[in-house]
Formats: sequence, C-alpha cells, structure tokens
Amino acid sequence: MQSPTKEIFKKYTDPEQFERIIDYDSVSEMWQASVTNDPDTVAIEDDGKRYTYAQIEADVSRLRTVIKSDEKALRVGIYCPNSYDFVRSFLAVTTLGYTAVILPAQLDAMTVFGCTMKYGLDMILYHPSLQENTAITAEKRPDVTLIASDTQGDTLTEMAFPSGDTPCVIMFTGGTTGKSKGALLSNAAVMQGTVNGCYGYRDVFHQRYLLILPLSHVFGLIRNLMTSLYTGSTLFICRNNKDMFRDIAVFRPTILVAVPALAEMALNLSKKFRKNMLGDSLKAIICGAAAVPPYLIKEYHKEFGIMLLPGYGLTESANLVSGNPEYLSKPESVGLLYPNQEYKIVDGELLLKGRNMMSGYVGEEEEGVYDEDGFFRTGDLVRVDDEGFLYITGRIKEIIVLPSGENISPAELEVKFLELSLIQDAQVYEDVTENGTHILALEVVPRMPEIARLGIENIGQHLTAALEKINNTLPTFQRVSRIIIRDSDFERTPSMKIKRYKKC
Repeated sequence: MQSPTKEIFKKYTDPEQFERIIDYDSVSEMWQASVTNDPDTVAIEDDGKRYTYAQIEADVSRLRTVIKSDEKALRVGIYCPNSYDFVRSFLAVTTLGYTAVILPAQLDAMTVFGCTMKYGLDMILYHPSLQENTAITAEKRPDVTLIASDTQGDTLTEMAFPSGDTPCVIMFTGGTTGKSKGALLSNAAVMQGTVNGCYGYRDVFHQRYLLILPLSHVFGLIRNLMTSLYTGSTLFICRNNKDMFRDIAVFRPTILVAVPALAEMALNLSKKFRKNMLGDSLKAIICGAAAVPPYLIKEYHKEFGIMLLPGYGLTESANLVSGNPEYLSKPESVGLLYPNQEYKIVDGELLLKGRNMMSGYVGEEEEGVYDEDGFFRTGDLVRVDDEGFLYITGRIKEIIVLPSGENISPAELEVKFLELSLIQDAQVYEDVTENGTHILALEVVPRMPEIARLGIENIGQHLTAALEKINNTLPTFQRVSRIIIRDSDFERTPSMKIKRYKKC
C-alpha cells in the first residue's frame, strides 16, 4: 500500500509552518536554504562557543577546500565524537557530493583500519583526540589521507549540488540479522528522513534542540542534527551525558530527542526532586530507538504537559518510518507512516519501499533482504488499525516456537505486562525446567519510584500477584510459567535496547 501523503499530518502543525515543510533533493540544497534563511541564527552551541549558520558555512567551505585538494576522496570517514567538528566535517563532505562514512568514536585502531578496507575509504577526518587510533591505518594504508577535523583551508570552496540518488552517508547498523553492516543512504533518503522529522507537532521551526544521542547513530544524526539544521533551529551539543541536567538548565531546550530509558530516568528524577529536570521550556520529547512504554507518555503529559511522541524507524530507512501525533489516544502505536513510502504486510512482517530507503548494504551479501518486488524486509511484525496507525508486535527473529507448535511473539506479550504502571521493563523468553520441559518465563524490572510513592512493602508478593492477574487473562499457550522480579536493569545495547536472552 502507498503510505498517506503529508497532508494527513497537516492538522497537527501550525498552518504557516506546515507550508514551509518542503522536500529537497540533497543535503546541499537544504543547507543552502538554511544558511540563506537564517544566516545570523545560532545553529550550534558546543564547548562554550556559538556558531551561526553563516559562520558554519564559512568554516565548512574552508574544509571543503582541504577535502577537495585530494582528488581521489570520494568516500570520507568521519571519526569524531559529538562535537562541532563532527557537524562541520559531515556538512563539508556531503555538500561536496561525496559520501560520509560515519565511524563511531569508540572504535579502536584496528577496527578503524578494518573499516578503511571494508568500506573503501579514501580519507579520514579524525578528531584530534582520536589521532592515536589512526596509527595502524597510517602505517598499513598510506593511500588513505588522514586529516585532523579542525584543519582549515586558506580559500573557500562552494558547495556542489548532487542529484538525489547520489550516495550521501554510510552508517553502521545491526541490520535485520544482528550482524553489523554499513547501510548506504542516498541524498534523497537522508533528506526524506530529515523532513519526516517535521511532521506531527505544532511548532517546527526555530526550536532549541539538545543533543545527547550519538551522532554515529541514525536517530542522532537524522532526527537530532539534520532536522534541527533543516528548521533553522539551535542545537546544543552535550559533550558528557553526566552534565545533561546542568546543560538543560542553562540552554533551556524546547525539543529533546531521546531513547525511552533516558526519558524514564528524567521522569524518575523529576518526581524525586519535585522539579521538572528537563526544564520548563521543554515542549516535546521525540522518543524512539526502542519500545516506548505508554506509561511514560501519560506521565509526561499529566505531570508536566510535555508531549512525548513515539515513533519507529530503522537505519535502513534513514531513521524515520512513522511518528505518532495521537500520542494520548493511541499511546501503544508508533504512529502514521510518513509520506513517499509504500508498505505491505506479509505474514505479519512489515516490508517497505520508498524515497527514504537505503540503496543497499556496502560490501555485504543481500540475499533475502528484499522481496521479489524490491521491498525491504524489516523483520518487524506489525499491525495497522482502521485509521492507519502502525503497531509493532514483535520481531521475526525473536519468535519462540513452543513444542506444541504455537508461535509466541515476546514483544506482544511484554506489552500486556507493561500495562502495569509498576513495571518499567519486561522480557519474555523461552526457558527449560530441570526435567527438560520448555516453558515461557518472564523477568521484570520494577518501577521503584512509583512503588516507593505508593508505600508498597512486600514488593515481590505485590508485583507477582499483579502479574499473575494479567497472566491468567491470556490464552493458555501464551501464559508464562515463571515470573522473576529483578533488582537490577537488563543488559542493554549501545542504543539502550534490552539485550535479548538467547533462545534455548
């Protein structure tokens, strides 16, 4: 099916601002418009310094001169932590029509070298603090040009204007198989993901964003950085997440892009200290990269009047596939699909095709990634309601097949137990008893601030009884046979998703 046009989001946005949401073919077109429209607006605040759109373009143009002096530099690695250097480097590479390969700052020297081979890098722009980790590359790949990210050329080089299908960025992703891959996104895909970040809320332009997510993650790069630049907004780069609340108090952001675990932590601290730790200026939290508990949506609205807007996306889709403007009436949904996409559901799995989708994985076999019609297999199990709202019900690779032949989606069951406001996180998995019987088990992390507020004393007994009450409403084959109340959080991935236990 064709996804709705952008008009379906019109009623959620200020009419004048909605008319300003237009599609661009390339990062260059978008960046030129932002510099032209808001030259004197501060675009980036980092490490005590402020940079206007015009100042950044001047810096970017000088770095373009340095990059372009190496005629072979078509794929350029960006090896920087969250910083102004990252922003300047990314814009310089992409507005030349070259391909930026994002190298996470935590990569060690051998992995950086491996990436030069796997992704065919011609150049690396490295942050001075990471120079030591380029030593192996310098020794073994003298053909790869290494340039410090704060290097400036003596002259200005104008931006190029590549076509929409020109490669723009390669980003690491776990893919649908869990193996790390490099997803290649075109200029058009990046721009579709960027503009999708403008749909579904009232005030879009000239906002104040805080950056706490890594720019090496598609959620941080596209929804946090690129949508901020697209909308003439100001982005404050939080260098150390330990300083986040201090930075919020000083910068007073209006929009925060965050994962659910961080939103949960901020809510708990706000309740503990009886003060909105995210600041009185905050209007919206864009929440994703993991399942968003409806509890958070309701609590942020009730306690602070803050919109917590859940959504869904993949690295392969330039991050943004859907977003939920009806967050209060449909808190379990990840929203309406964004425009310029086609989708179909085959055996419960969501398949996608569209302007926002990747061109493919770099240097990887792609057997089974696409169907016969060119639709990308997301690996996500979904349903769509009568109003076109999307719901994630699980992952194909996580399906548990019981000895009875019944198929169980852990995520679908976990949602049932997460309806309890006293449960922060849950994981359903297959376990084996001492006599070899395969069963379903449930582990939960209690929401301790809420439990303390209610004065619950025998936590284990209280929670077990509440969970069993839900369990008994489920069909017999879906019921869990073991309930474990954890006293610590689950192990998590870098994007704060729960690490799934391996199947029995």
